[in-house]
Amino acid sequence: MPHLFIRGISVDQTKEISTQLVKDLARLCDCGEDHFTLEVLNSTFVFIQTEVPAFPFIEVQWFDRGKEVQNQYAGIVSSHVQSLGVPEVEVAFTAYKEADYYLNGKSFAD
Repeated sequence: MPHLFIRGISVDQTKEISTQLVKDLARLCDCGEDHFTLEVLNSTFVFIQTEVPAFPFIEVQWFDRGKEVQNQYAGIVSSHVQSLGVPEVEVAFTAYKEADYYLNGKSFAD
């Protein structure tokens, strides 16, 4: 945790930015690099009966770390994706409550 679901950039592009991206995010979140999961989703986008290119969209699922950290996190993700020559990227956050997140049947709130 955090888990990044990545759409609109390829696996190879994600690999290219993954090492430094995770280092930068771990530093910001003050946690180990092994806490991060990057998952590239293979999605097909359709508009008016035609397959269209996907736009870069990164969904972050995590424990809320406050608006300031969230803003910096979005900036780091955007900067790394844009370094691939991608002109625009969207980042969205879903925050979990520790009481609602379980590992092996045990709540993170315990």
